Amino acid sequence: MDNERSAKITISGQEYELILTTRATKEIAGRYGGLENLGEKLMKSENFEMALDEIVWLITLMANQSLLIYNLRNPNDKKSLLTQEEIELLTSPLELATYKNALMEAMFKGTKRNIASEDDSKNAQTG
Repeated sequence: MDNERSAKITISGQEYELILTTRATKEIAGRYGGLENLGEKLMKSENFEMALDEIVWLITLMANQSLLIYNLRNPNDKKSLLTQEEIELLTSPLELATYKNALMEAMFKGTKRNIASEDDSKNAQTG
C-alpha cells in the first residue's frame, strides 16, 4: 500500500496495514469526538475490558481501511473485511499492547503534514 501512510501488524500469520483514512477519521470523530480525544479516552477506560474493546475496535477499523482500498482498486478480487470477533479470537492481550504502537504510528503518519516552502523571488529578503 503506502508506507508513508501506514503501519503493519501481523495477526495469526497474516500481515495487515493500518491506515488512517478520512473515512476512519470520521468514524473516530463520531466515537470519540475527534482524534485529540482518542488517547485520553483509551487511557481513562473504566476497566481493562473496555480498554481492550477500544483497541480491538481501532485495529478493526484501521486494518479494514487497507482492505477497503484494495477492494476499491480490485473489484474482481475482493478480500473479506476483518471483524472485531475475529481479532479477539486471533490475538492475545500481549499482542494488542504491541499493536497499540502500530496504531499510534499509523495515526501519526495519517495526520503529519509535509510543509515545503516555495523558492520564490517575492519571498526574498531585501535591504
